[in-house]
Amino acid sequence: MGVLSISFVLASLLAWRSFNIVVRVFYSCAAVWMGILNFCFLAAWSCWAIWGVFRLAGATPDRRLLASLVFGIGLAISLYGIVNAAWTRVTRITVKLPNLPESWRGRTAALVSDTHLGHVRGHRFLRRIVAMLNRLQPDMVLIAGDLYDGTVADLDNLAAPLAKLSAPRGAFFVAGNHEEFSESKKYLDAVNRAGVRVLNNEKVVVDGLQIVGIHHRDSVNDDHFRGTIRRAAVDGERASILLTHAPDRVKISEEEGFSLQVSGHTHGGQLFPFTWITSRMYGKFVYGLQRLGKLMVYTSYGAGTWGPPLRVGTNPEIVLIMFE
Repeated sequence: MGVLSISFVLASLLAWRSFNIVVRVFYSCAAVWMGILNFCFLAAWSCWAIWGVFRLAGATPDRRLLASLVFGIGLAISLYGIVNAAWTRVTRITVKLPNLPESWRGRTAALVSDTHLGHVRGHRFLRRIVAMLNRLQPDMVLIAGDLYDGTVADLDNLAAPLAKLSAPRGAFFVAGNHEEFSESKKYLDAVNRAGVRVLNNEKVVVDGLQIVGIHHRDSVNDDHFRGTIRRAAVDGERASILLTHAPDRVKISEEEGFSLQVSGHTHGGQLFPFTWITSRMYGKFVYGLQRLGKLMVYTSYGAGTWGPPLRVGTNPEIVLIMFE
């Protein structure tokens, strides 16, 4: 139990230095254990809470039976979380953007975020995501950061499945915070070599639709974020999409005239009780399609996981956006 208690810390230290089958297996097992430990901790507290309620009511429950029942529920929830995290869904939404070019009406864009490729999920996972995207046949693919987990890895091998991505109007990427744990250029170069265009705080116009991509490090400060947007020269009279990793400063995005912002980062908290904590941090923008003034914001749960490969209360997703 002593080794288990520090296993994820040890695995993380190794993951920053090495990327091989032994480290990957150790890291994956430690990450699963950390997720199970979360529900065991909640089960322990629940046992005492239930015991206290019974005692206040003048009853004395069997401790072993109570512990077996509550911890059994905790382990069952953990197993569900592992299975749920491995089952990527497709979420379909429809948006109506003001001044959308006629050529985009009826077209679709796919949003992918937070795959966290590394020691737990590798190129086979991304290959499955790419296969799902190709079956959906989106006109454009937007990748909202944290493609990588940020640890040592074979970056080109992990990104290689992106080369088979079929998107007639292009695939675009911005860095998330995990690509910025170390020198971000190596991650951006690997994505570029795989055939996906990296938007370096710039605007592209795709058949009349403005797409602006801003890296995470350039969106963490209000003034810098606003200045970066203005340098991209967005035309507020035309439809526009902001691709940025986190839904942190949506008020600035709205003030600068964007029609739609697409992001990830939050994971929706991924599993309880972090779902509750994250919802308090981001409010209604923690997940889903929301509106602020003239701006629509979609925050994705993400396709992968960070830390424990479990999801309870959230579902991994690819988002297919249809433009009316």
